[in-house]
Amino acid sequence: MTQKTRTRFAPSPTGFIHQGNIRSALYPWAFARSTGGDFILRIEDTDLERSTQAAVDVIIESMNWLGLDYDEGPFYQMLRMDRYKAVLADMVAAGHVYPCYMSMAELDALREAQTAAKEKPRYDGSWRPAPGKTLPPVPEGVQPVLRFKNPQGGSVVWDDKVKGRIEISNDELDDLVIARPDGTPTYNFCVVVDDLDMAITHVIRGDDHVNNTPRQINIFKALGKEPPVYAHLPTVLNEQGEKMSKRHGAKPVTQYREEGYLPDAMVNYLARLGWSHGDDEIFSRAQFLEWFNLDHLGKSAAQFDEAKLRWVNAQHIKMSADEVLAPLVQAQLARRGIDTDARLTSICALFKDRCDTTVALADWAAVFYADVQASEADLAQHVTDAVKPALTLLTDKLATCTWDKAGIAAAIKEVLTACGLKMPQLAMPVRVLVAGNAHTPSLDALLSLFDREKVIARLKAA
Repeated sequence: MTQKTRTRFAPSPTGFIHQGNIRSALYPWAFARSTGGDFILRIEDTDLERSTQAAVDVIIESMNWLGLDYDEGPFYQMLRMDRYKAVLADMVAAGHVYPCYMSMAELDALREAQTAAKEKPRYDGSWRPAPGKTLPPVPEGVQPVLRFKNPQGGSVVWDDKVKGRIEISNDELDDLVIARPDGTPTYNFCVVVDDLDMAITHVIRGDDHVNNTPRQINIFKALGKEPPVYAHLPTVLNEQGEKMSKRHGAKPVTQYREEGYLPDAMVNYLARLGWSHGDDEIFSRAQFLEWFNLDHLGKSAAQFDEAKLRWVNAQHIKMSADEVLAPLVQAQLARRGIDTDARLTSICALFKDRCDTTVALADWAAVFYADVQASEADLAQHVTDAVKPALTLLTDKLATCTWDKAGIAAAIKEVLTACGLKMPQLAMPVRVLVAGNAHTPSLDALLSLFDREKVIARLKAA
């Protein structure tokens, strides 16, 4: 019987979560969902100086917005310290861990000497017990660190689902500190215990963790367990080609929500930053989950492109139901202090094909609910003395026609015929006066969504 897939996202809450971070949540989520497995959220909050509850809240808020639902968690490492210490005690008893009394000053001096000798700086195993070896005398009043007895000789080998076969000699790895002098266990040890306890089958994470993987595999083996399958994702670069980071212009994921991006568009765009399904650029969430597998993860770093994201968002806005867009646009308008009504769904339907964000859609919708002011240039160009008689006639016709698209179209046609004008000669000045913009969708559709009184008042202002 095949083991049920269990994946995890394990962020460190030391700052806002950006696009590169959230992609490391998207793929394990998608793999769990596409295989009928479980997705676990784990908060690695052992960096007490930098971890904050606010950062945790933003992680959860970002995942909720993107629809990256988790089946278990969030689990917090700081609440699992008793469990780590119990496993640590078992490893000490089994001889996999030993106390090391080398001071930081001694360790620094050792590394300096190794560097001067053009050797790789590493712990030299001074306190590692071995048959027939005499250890140095234990210094008084010094609390030791605990080090893991890394295997000597041989190699650590794994088949990475992104990078292929990776082999690292054990002799390249020194004995890792897995508990500090105060007894607090360190990152690489905690991760292994968490992955074991949570029965994680696949670890899908950024390739900045590749160097941690051989150490973690050796700890798994010391505990008598098989490690999970690893897939190390290539880096996401910013638009300047640097690794995406808070220092290099990355924005919080939640900022994209405020800027009018749709969660499904973000999922679509982020999915393509390191995974592909043929030449498909635009796809739904359901299609993504149907298609997703680990075999099509890319090996090369992907570059974030905000212009491409806006294009993807525009496609999703076009694909979205008007009833889905209306509440999002309403929220954008509410931030501006603008109240809406039942017309908003129809307004979204009329304008969504020309908008790349819900902010742009809200800009259009605002003309129906707030005062508009056309530019002096547009007024001078389009609302000329020559067209004003036609505007007066149209105002009269609109005051009495049936107030729907067909009735308005008939009134416009009568004015065009009576005044000998072509549609653009009349439509442009009407658009400028009513909507503040010379370029809108069809005039009859536009006017039908306004209150008749508002249209007449704006035309009379000419």
